Amino acid sequence: MNSINLFIYSINFIDVIGLFILLAGFVIGLGAVTVIDIHGFLGRKSSYWTEATTRTHKVTKPMIWVGIMLAIIGGLIFYREQSFSGIPFIHAVIAFVLIVNGYFLSFKVSPFLLKREKEGRSGELLPASWQKKIMVGLIMSDIGWWGGLLLLVVYILNR
Repeated sequence: MNSINLFIYSINFIDVIGLFILLAGFVIGLGAVTVIDIHGFLGRKSSYWTEATTRTHKVTKPMIWVGIMLAIIGGLIFYREQSFSGIPFIHAVIAFVLIVNGYFLSFKVSPFLLKREKEGRSGELLPASWQKKIMVGLIMSDIGWWGGLLLLVVYILNR
C-alpha cells in the first residue's frame, strides 16, 4: 500500500465532514462580520458609509447567523468524541457570547437602523451612545470569530 492509501484509510470521514462544516461556518460568519465591521468603522464619521452600513447589514446579518449555526453544528460533529474541556469548551463559550452579541445586534441595533432608514435618515450619523454600543458589539464579534479560528488552528496542530 502506498502512503496515499494509508493516509485515506487513517482518515475518519465524520471528522472531515465536521471540520468542513465548522470551517464553512468560520468562512461565512467571519467573512460577513469583517464586511459589516469595516462598514461600521467607516460609518462612524461618514454619512455615506452610515447609509452603506444600513444597507449592507441586511445581507451580512443572516450570513453571520448561518456562520454561527454551521460552526456550532460542525463543532458538535468534530468534537463529538472529545471531553468538554479545553478548546472545545472555549469554543462553546465563544459560540454563546456570539449568540448573545448577535441577539443585541440583530434585535436591537438592526431595528434601530431600519427605522431610521424608513424615516429617510439612514445617511445621518448615529448618536454617540449608539456608536459606542455598536463598537463594543463589533469588537466582541471580531474577538470571538478571530479568536475562535485561532483556537481551532491550535487544536488541529496539537492533535
